[in-house]
Amino acid sequence: MPIESGSCASARQAKQKRKSHSLSIRRTNSSEQERAGLQRDMLEGQDSKLPSAVRNTLLELFGQIEREFENLYIENLELRREIDTLNDRLAGEGQTIDGAELSKGQLKTKASHSTSQLSQKLKTTYKASTSKIVSSFKTTTSRAICQLVKEYVGHRDGIWDVSVAKTQPVVLGTASADHTALLWSIETGKCLVKYVGHVGSVNSIKFHPTEQVALTASGDQTAHIWRYIVQLPTPQPTADCNQVSGEDEVEFSDKDEPDGDGDASSDCPTVRAPLTSLKSHQGVVIAADWLVGGKQAVTASWDRTANLYDVETSELVHSLTGHDQELTHCCTHPTQRLVVTSSRDTTFRLWDFRDPSIHSVNVFQGHTDTVTSAVFTVGDNVVSGSDDRTVKVWDLKNMRSPIATIRTDSAVNRINVCVGQRIIALPHDNRQVRLFDMSGVRLARLPRSNRQGHRRMVCCSAWCEDHPICNLFTCGFDRQAIGWNINIPALLQEK
Repeated sequence: MPIESGSCASARQAKQKRKSHSLSIRRTNSSEQERAGLQRDMLEGQDSKLPSAVRNTLLELFGQIEREFENLYIENLELRREIDTLNDRLAGEGQTIDGAELSKGQLKTKASHSTSQLSQKLKTTYKASTSKIVSSFKTTTSRAICQLVKEYVGHRDGIWDVSVAKTQPVVLGTASADHTALLWSIETGKCLVKYVGHVGSVNSIKFHPTEQVALTASGDQTAHIWRYIVQLPTPQPTADCNQVSGEDEVEFSDKDEPDGDGDASSDCPTVRAPLTSLKSHQGVVIAADWLVGGKQAVTASWDRTANLYDVETSELVHSLTGHDQELTHCCTHPTQRLVVTSSRDTTFRLWDFRDPSIHSVNVFQGHTDTVTSAVFTVGDNVVSGSDDRTVKVWDLKNMRSPIATIRTDSAVNRINVCVGQRIIALPHDNRQVRLFDMSGVRLARLPRSNRQGHRRMVCCSAWCEDHPICNLFTCGFDRQAIGWNINIPALLQEK
């Protein structure tokens, strides 16, 4: 009678194990499904004070969570089976290599290394699955907290920047690659004023702190200061933009974007010339902002410099040099003579003009890619966003390391901070807009499904804390701006 070799015995053992695992998985599936159905029937049969709609939503969510964990459990069993199979194969190889036995130590080292790799794969799978569950649950609940209120459509090209006036009447401003800047009625979505003074892409728009004056930066190497006069139209009842027909996200093509031929700005008043043109840069002016008081303005350019101007005389007061590559953004402090500039050189710089006799500069290094924006918050904090997919919160008194870091899955564009509530709005290249607090805790994600939200890259965000209808605005390269109503008390309570 032939004697069974060691390798044949190990192969038969592995086959039996695979078979038993397969049966175990099927038995587990069956028992888990029966138990889940039983629990659901019991829940549905119990008396509850919850409204039926809320109850059904909860049952659906719990069912989804249960299914996700069930899939995870099955994957866990499969990975354990792979580990056992690999160990059996290594043991078999140890008996047959050149007729010499491998030491137990060598076998243990090989098996341990392979097991470690598969264990890491298991951990990664577990994290991804649980993250998906939590993300799905949070997205569903945030729909009631973050609601799309109004869409502002009229530009013929992508919108780079969005801003809200600081004086009455409160209007929305957008800056576009179509060489125009538009002012909108927040309530009605009607275009109120069209500025056509630039001959290049309008990259930035900021409103004067006390007057009906706007500051725009352009690819034509200039920044313009221009006056506007608006009269708000009477609000009309509008269709509810918040009705959602389903939960699944939908990918859009360019043909789904707002039609550029229907120009909503064609019949609104047009401003053709600026009050003042600021001309000192040798490259694209990518951003501009007012210093506190509105008597001076700062510009940031691709010529690697930022310039400080006297608004009344248009004279260059300071040229801020030091960045090694093109600037991407500039921002001023709301109450102090401080300016922050960001650059493609992976740094941002703080310029201090509080002492008239000197202006100091501090360099912040913490990102590994282009710093797309850096903005002030209340107190002594700055928040910076980068193409390295991180957002960092800094204390101006300690430049060595950030006090909080937010890691995301996409490049971050021009961020904005809700100063009163300390909430950061993050617009992303992947069309997402996420909300975080200053300690780095994620609060919500704005809806982006079934034709709600942006269809292409989101370029900028702007808070308007006091507006009763829309308190957050976003704009993107899908040629539209969107007004959102964020229920901040409910958002913070969920946290």
